[in-house]
Amino acid sequence: MREAHSRERATGVDYYVSDADGVGGRLRVAPEDFRVRERERMDPEPLDAHAGSYPYLLLRATLRGWDTNDFASALSNAMGASRERVSWAGTKDKHAVTTQLFTVRDADPDEIPALDGTDVEVLGRVGRDLTFGDLAGNEFAIRVRETEGDPTPITRDLRAFAAGEETADVALSDGDDPVDVAVPNWFGHQRFGSRRPVTHEVGLAAVRGDWRGAVLAYCGNPNEAEPEDSQRAREVVEDEATSGDPDWSAALDAMPGRLRYERSMLHRLDEGADWREALEAVASNLQRLFVNAAQSYVFNRILSERLRRGLPFTRPVEGDVVAFVERDVDFPKPDMDRLQRATEGRVETLARHCERGRAFVTAPLVGTDTELGDGEPGEIEREILTDLDVEPGDFELPGEFRSRGTRRAVAVPTELTVSEADGDPVFEFALPSGSYATALLREYLKCDPERL
Repeated sequence: MREAHSRERATGVDYYVSDADGVGGRLRVAPEDFRVRERERMDPEPLDAHAGSYPYLLLRATLRGWDTNDFASALSNAMGASRERVSWAGTKDKHAVTTQLFTVRDADPDEIPALDGTDVEVLGRVGRDLTFGDLAGNEFAIRVRETEGDPTPITRDLRAFAAGEETADVALSDGDDPVDVAVPNWFGHQRFGSRRPVTHEVGLAAVRGDWRGAVLAYCGNPNEAEPEDSQRAREVVEDEATSGDPDWSAALDAMPGRLRYERSMLHRLDEGADWREALEAVASNLQRLFVNAAQSYVFNRILSERLRRGLPFTRPVEGDVVAFVERDVDFPKPDMDRLQRATEGRVETLARHCERGRAFVTAPLVGTDTELGDGEPGEIEREILTDLDVEPGDFELPGEFRSRGTRRAVAVPTELTVSEADGDPVFEFALPSGSYATALLREYLKCDPERL
């Protein structure tokens, strides 16, 4: 089995599915190279619907070179409105051309401004703002430039992974017809910090109750991929932390202004706060991200071990927990309220449901309410948690650090089309919300994840 890049292994991603050589290449040379379009789940009322009953305008915005948060701020500023009046279902990257929905509360169509690099269509009115649950998934069209080699062997390997067959037995469609492929549903490198993947280390320390270790993992812990002034500042933090009388003002003076979260923690320490209070100096969403990253790391480790042992991903083995798909949706997503254990008497029936796209094999995002699997899948989960000195009850933490946990599909299947544009491969596929395009692209490029 082909080992992953060393930076990926730091986030629990140990292997590639495909043993074929990667094609390398460059992503996002131009924003048009990376196109994303949301699959929408909200049907608006007409624009002349009663504004009291339907106070939100629903917009479809195509953005070139705009981060979602930046666009929302620019939109609200141009309207002279509060940023809190603008909502969306999924955050998109700046270095792309993206099409997504937004809602704006208490606005008229003629108030929507024209902004450079945007094309905004007012679709109608709705009775509430958008939330993450309104995002069914995303459709991608991604061009990779300056590649070397043929992507076909990789596609064949991913087709075999989806079918649970040997590569040699799998034929591909001719021409530009889509091919059913699958990859492990990895959490991408960006979940952990692309240049300095430490958010999971912070979260794991917090889950263990080691608040000092959590703060130092974030503020100290220098990484050679960082600028030199960042590395020096982190060394100062570690030196002060090990001294008998730490001078946090000195550490604060050394920390570059751009590292505002680190500075917030150090400022709190300089005021006399304890380690947990220092970690709570950052925004609540970042506090949650620390724990989410820890859960994601455990999940990636579980998938890596499942791959190493040769367990299937697209059909269950005895002991797995299977989630049936959501009802009445055109894009199959696992419903974590409809779980069933693959007991000896049910495993074959559940396998047929998975083969027909009606169910998914899952693994835990560990939290206080997590019930681990049985059999070999449960053995893997318990071994990983033991190795990390973590158990579900440890997630009973104060404030934003607490997590009940959930489950997540271990594989992400999709229909893939690989075409060409001036000799460059173009990958077209769709993924459910919460899954990463890099989970697929990494198999083709096989490069440093920072380049993804």
